[in-house]
Amino acid sequence: MTAPRDDSPTRHLTLASSAFRDGESIPVRHACDGEDLSPPLAWTGAPVETRTFALICDDPDAPRGTWVHWLVWNLPADAVELGPGVPPRPELPSGARQGLNDGGDLGYAGPCPPAGKPHRYFFRLYALDTALNLPPGVNRSDLDAAMVGHILGQGTTMGVYQRQKG
Repeated sequence: MTAPRDDSPTRHLTLASSAFRDGESIPVRHACDGEDLSPPLAWTGAPVETRTFALICDDPDAPRGTWVHWLVWNLPADAVELGPGVPPRPELPSGARQGLNDGGDLGYAGPCPPAGKPHRYFFRLYALDTALNLPPGVNRSDLDAAMVGHILGQGTTMGVYQRQKG
């Protein structure tokens, strides 16, 4: 599944992680082989009209098609980062909400590809012009549909992860 299309011009946000550089390996700590903690993420460049942010992490290289690893929305407009290890709670202290990953669990599910070739994990942050009226625990298609027409800007960072045969 891809992010919702919005024909209006969007501003580029800068999204990065202090745990890995764009295009480089995600540390084991943030994968199923380690502590499975969400990585720290920070961003800049949000349009002044931003009311909330939404974050989607997915793996387009999964054997059965794109696998959703994390959904977060209604991050406050003044937020500039998510620390490591966001707990798998329906609602965070900031008011942000989390959805279901494709494993059927709430919150972050780290990289856990089959042994073999590396997989790519895209973290996409969207600046939105509204808060989304979605309850915690929705899936990717619900979040995508709710964001249509509300995206002001987007930023992406990508990490790779590979499990060894054994």
